[in-house]
Amino acid sequence: MNTCTSKKIVLLFTALVALMAIVGHAVADMEDVGMCIRNCAQCKKMLGAYFEGTLCANACVKFEGKMIPDCENIDSVAPFLNKLE
Repeated sequence: MNTCTSKKIVLLFTALVALMAIVGHAVADMEDVGMCIRNCAQCKKMLGAYFEGTLCANACVKFEGKMIPDCENIDSVAPFLNKLE
């Protein structure tokens, strides 16, 4: 095997590893978004008309699942609560 072929194989391997890392990160982000949206749905069931489920789901997508609402933690759901009049 000559050095040119060896360099191509190393470069290809490096590119493949980098691609796998990027795809793996994207899949993990989508799992976080999914969990966030599921939690929004659960909070909507628990809190009913007081909870803005659509606003919560939009925040999940916007922040890529970085904030996951906990229905029993007032601080995490406060931005999505409304006052019924």
